[in-house]
Amino acid sequence: MTRILAAGAVIRDFDGRFLLVLRDRPPQAGFWSLPGGRVEPGESPQQAMEREVLEETGLVVRAQREWGRIEIPGEGTDVFDVHDFAAEYLSGTLLAGDDARDARWFTADELLDLTTSVGLVDHLRRWGAYP
Repeated sequence: MTRILAAGAVIRDFDGRFLLVLRDRPPQAGFWSLPGGRVEPGESPQQAMEREVLEETGLVVRAQREWGRIEIPGEGTDVFDVHDFAAEYLSGTLLAGDDARDARWFTADELLDLTTSVGLVDHLRRWGAYP
C-alpha cells in the first residue's frame, strides 16, 4: 500500500456557502469535493492546501485550524491521507482551473442534492463544519 499525503480546504463565504470543485482527475473524478490535492516535497499540508486552492479555484486563502483527517482509496493499493483545513478567503476571483472541471459555492441544503465525494457531508458534520 502506498500512502499519499494530501490536503483539502473547507472554505465558506460570507453567506455560509461551501466552496466545492468538480474533480477532473482521480481520486473520485466526476464528483463534487473540497478543493485540494497532493502535498509536494518540501511543503507542509497547510502550504499544499493553499497552493491547491489557488490552482483549482483562483482564490488565495490562508489555512486556519485542521478540521479533520480522512483516507480516500486511490488507484490500486494507493490511499490518500487527506488533512482538511478550515481556510480563510483572502482574495481572488472564483474560476475553475488546473484539475477542476468546475468550481462553485453551494448552500448546506444544496450539498445534499449533489453527487459529492464519498462521505463528504458526513465528514463535515462530524467535524462540526456542516451546516
